[in-house]
Amino acid sequence: MVRLYTEDISIGYGERLIVKNLCVEIPDKKITTIIGSNGCGKSTLLKAITRIIPHQSGSALLDGEEISKINTKTLAKKMAILPQTPESVSGLTVGELVSYGRFPHQKGFGKLTKKDIEAIDWALDATGTSEFKYRPVDALSGGQRQRVWIAMALAQETDIIFLDEPTTYLDMAHQLEVLECLQKLNREQDRTIIMVLHDLNQAARFADYIIALKEGEVVKAGNCEEVITHEVLEKVFQIDAVIGRDPRTKKPMCLTYHLIKGENNYEEAFSPVYSNLSVSY
Repeated sequence: MVRLYTEDISIGYGERLIVKNLCVEIPDKKITTIIGSNGCGKSTLLKAITRIIPHQSGSALLDGEEISKINTKTLAKKMAILPQTPESVSGLTVGELVSYGRFPHQKGFGKLTKKDIEAIDWALDATGTSEFKYRPVDALSGGQRQRVWIAMALAQETDIIFLDEPTTYLDMAHQLEVLECLQKLNREQDRTIIMVLHDLNQAARFADYIIALKEGEVVKAGNCEEVITHEVLEKVFQIDAVIGRDPRTKKPMCLTYHLIKGENNYEEAFSPVYSNLSVSY
């Protein structure tokens, strides 16, 4: 089943198009990861689908309705977004920031209900940030702040959650904690998760569906077996990758790689030098 999809969507900044006539489908109740090199349009696509930026042409649709025409509060009950570099208002405590995720569910003067408080406490617990509830957000480390922002997105209690590089600033252990938390939400509560990741092995391990982008176009979309391949990674990243198997998950993983483009450029740049060299033994 597909609730969320785009039809020939084009997105850009000024006259420069980043995404061109893109058609993508996001499987419902699955984890979808978008991969690609810097500047390929990953974050731009997320921002357009979640209405942070407008799109030039085409459509982004949720349940058959153009997202740009859905009432803001109604949309916020259906999807939550954690941007790449969120910024909080100075002076907020962690609990106060996470409580903002309850805004779409509040009425009248916005007083927190028992259900709101339960949702906030659950989100803090799920992200391992309960101990910070009464601390100022400004006093936390980068990794701690990232987990608090994820808690705010979880507190929103939407069917669909978008996360743009959610493991940024986190060490290896906390990266796994966050990704396992998202996987648990997907498996136990049928949340649809869409996230941008740079780590290919994390994408292969946690995603049900992967979309590989290059210059605003889909190179390949499918499960990890179909996308994490030597051929696809060569097209998307210009790398010569050695693909093996994760001994625990049995999923494909990138064992090592080297730059194809970099080698070619290096040889081209120094070819005049090489041609004049003579080597004797």
